Amino acid sequence: MRDLSEIEAKLAGRSASVLTQKGSMNAAVILPLVYENGELSILFEVRAHHLNSQPGEICFPGGRIDSDDPTPQLAAIREVTEELGLKREYIKPLAPLDILVTPFRGIIYPFAAVLENIESITPNQAEVDHIFTVPLSFLYTYEPKRYEMKLHFEPDEHFPLDQISNSRTYAARTNTLTEFFYYYKQYVIWGLTARILTHFLDLTRPD
Repeated sequence: MRDLSEIEAKLAGRSASVLTQKGSMNAAVILPLVYENGELSILFEVRAHHLNSQPGEICFPGGRIDSDDPTPQLAAIREVTEELGLKREYIKPLAPLDILVTPFRGIIYPFAAVLENIESITPNQAEVDHIFTVPLSFLYTYEPKRYEMKLHFEPDEHFPLDQISNSRTYAARTNTLTEFFYYYKQYVIWGLTARILTHFLDLTRPD
């Protein structure tokens, strides 16, 4: 049996992280605040239509956290420079937003930041079809449409369901996920982007 002191040494100074399934993707995104025609707005990307993953969908700048990224925030900033061609000096972090742990897209670390000198933005056409902005004055007064999505527990054929106490309950388990939809001009903002957007608007909405 191991001595307790060995376990204490292993755990000494440890900080809590997020417990994940091995192989899940960690990503970081920036919710970008910009001034467009003198009005504070949020900038969105439309993903390139030739991409294999989510072509043509609307998102915030960001992507996978690489092993050599010192922090999730620096990973998000790096992604902004790569996707929008904006220099690091024009990206001003404001605050971290709440971390999302998702069943399909792994863990997402969102951050709010201000982008300056947006006239110099040159979207990387390999990843970004184009960008657009939505005024905060519109978003703060807009009520998004809400739709429910059902998630079902569906074990594979080798899953030992018969070995679990109360297995009948697990077999019938479902979870309901609320999806938000924002409609602006020809754009439809939904999914994780809409979830992060809703969280930000709830945090910052004027009294």
